[in-house]
Amino acid sequence: MSVKRDSFSLSFAVGAYGTAFGAASVTAHFTVLQSCILSLLTFSGASQFAVIGVLGAGGSAISGIATATLLGSRNALYGLRMAPILKVRGLKRIVAAQVTIDESTAIATAQKDEADQVTGFWHTGFGVFVFWNIFTLLGALGAKAIGNPSAWGLDAAVPAAFIGLVWPRLTDRKSRLIAGAAVLLSLALVPIAPAGVPIITTALLAIIVGWRA
Repeated sequence: MSVKRDSFSLSFAVGAYGTAFGAASVTAHFTVLQSCILSLLTFSGASQFAVIGVLGAGGSAISGIATATLLGSRNALYGLRMAPILKVRGLKRIVAAQVTIDESTAIATAQKDEADQVTGFWHTGFGVFVFWNIFTLLGALGAKAIGNPSAWGLDAAVPAAFIGLVWPRLTDRKSRLIAGAAVLLSLALVPIAPAGVPIITTALLAIIVGWRA
């Protein structure tokens, strides 16, 4: 029962963050339908914010897709970790891939019993998926209803969201140094590079550092 309770609590808390995505997406000139489709099909918070951030700033679709792919590549590593635990095949494997995210992997791997690992994964994965999509719709409708979202400061939602996603992960000196270097690099590139390129470059910086480590 404890794992189900933890899954629900985390799912609701993370899913509620979809409100920020829905509002930010409409602010970046996406329609409510487009915002909801992004949440349904992409279902990766950081990648979704990257797409609307790049395209909203005037970047190309290629830049947006490349940035989202780099940020979402970590889910492939989660899949390698979860595959021997879930032991799924066929269509169920495709469904599992869709809900293999930070939260479902974290809850699953925190359990000692294998049955609880499987339960935690599915409950958290589907819980976040349902709540994230519900709150995306609510956020998008709310932003659209207020007229010009930028007048309310919602255009700052994307960078604020990225800070919210990254900040809890900066738990050691090395992570903080990499984040600081990424900030300086992106600020240096913003005046001279097309929209989206600074984000891609800083993502590559993190990959290079991680590979060398």
